[in-house]
Amino acid sequence: MDYKDITNLIKLIGKSNLSEFKLKDADFEIVIKTDKYQKGSKEIRHITSPEFVSPATPVYRAEADAPAQESSSPVAEQQPVPSGESNTDSNLLEVKSPIVGTFYRAPSPGKDPYVKVGDVIEAGSVVCIVEAMKLFNEIESEISGKIVKVVVDDASPVEYDQVLFLVDPNA
Repeated sequence: MDYKDITNLIKLIGKSNLSEFKLKDADFEIVIKTDKYQKGSKEIRHITSPEFVSPATPVYRAEADAPAQESSSPVAEQQPVPSGESNTDSNLLEVKSPIVGTFYRAPSPGKDPYVKVGDVIEAGSVVCIVEAMKLFNEIESEISGKIVKVVVDDASPVEYDQVLFLVDPNA
């Protein structure tokens, strides 16, 4: 991990809801505490390196400023929207982030987004990118339907299992 990776990690952690972040590797350890940190906090989640970037998730290195455009396995999940959701249509499905990172709607700055509200997607369609430590992960939908809402702002940090899109499977 070099200086630039560490500064990017600090920025990402600062934008998240995390209070403390620890990363241990064979000969490297980093601890980041945010202003939300409280000494003696009991909630601790240990994530080992293979879980941090799941092997089932396709991972690609950035070429210049554009992420790779290849992907082999769908990684988005589908679940009904909770009844408390502001949408009146209770049969909407969610496309969720499979990893922690930064959400991007387009393949690179200045390009059109992968999907917009009103677009009809098929299972296996790339809907966005989530960047994690300079690795760009194309997120594919496992469902078909019409994009009803883009829940996350472009270039925003996302958590594991956070809803990215709402999809109407009946459209």
